[in-house]
Amino acid sequence: ALAVKFGERQRSPHCLLVKEHQVREGAGTTHPPRRTLFVLNVPPYCTPDSLSRLFARCGHVQSVDICEKPGPGEKKEKLTSKFFNCKTVTGFQVAYVVFRKPSGVQAAMALSREGPLLISTESHPVKTGISKWIASYAASIVDQEELKAEVDAYMQDYDKKIAEEEAKAAKEEGVPDEEGWVKVTRKGRKPGLPRTEAASLRVLEREKQKRARKELLNFYAWQHRETKREHIAQLRKKFEEDKQRIALMRAQRKFRPY
Repeated sequence: ALAVKFGERQRSPHCLLVKEHQVREGAGTTHPPRRTLFVLNVPPYCTPDSLSRLFARCGHVQSVDICEKPGPGEKKEKLTSKFFNCKTVTGFQVAYVVFRKPSGVQAAMALSREGPLLISTESHPVKTGISKWIASYAASIVDQEELKAEVDAYMQDYDKKIAEEEAKAAKEEGVPDEEGWVKVTRKGRKPGLPRTEAASLRVLEREKQKRARKELLNFYAWQHRETKREHIAQLRKKFEEDKQRIALMRAQRKFRPY
């Protein structure tokens, strides 16, 4: 347990739980063993820069990764945009502090014997309260030119990727694969056209009329009963007619050997 305090005025210290991060052999990870310090109970106001400065006395800190919960340590995808997919983690978190040398981990674990460490100092203050809200609001204002440049660059990469896929599909069209199969596509003289807005409105109008006819046909319960009664009467009448027709056919049937 490593005792830390937000500032000098804070009386009660906060405890960070630290241990050497251990992973299975052969597991690909961005947190190398013997050089990574696993930190639990990290408060929300503690930033990666604060942790890096806090453990800098133990050795050169290579990287600090703060997560919502412990994970397998797989390599994360690098965020290419600062406008999208920016998830804000709230509450207490966990951190992985990677040192350049293994001795940094041992020195960091030995800090528990010292007094409480300060997270916010006069030279490196941590913003809280109104100043933090003002900074967050200022950072939330989007530069339109920068956003437009990023979106244009993304769309250019997307169009280039689609063009490459279409060129590859056109090149492989009609060419048998290793097993002799030929991929058949939907392209032809009359490709399927997308449904226009007018066609969609016509389909909706037909469905609406069909529902209206059905509702008017059996609007009342007695209408539904009368419809059933008429249907049963028609079936009985047809059954009697079929019986008479069969009896007539049997009466007219005669044995004619010659």
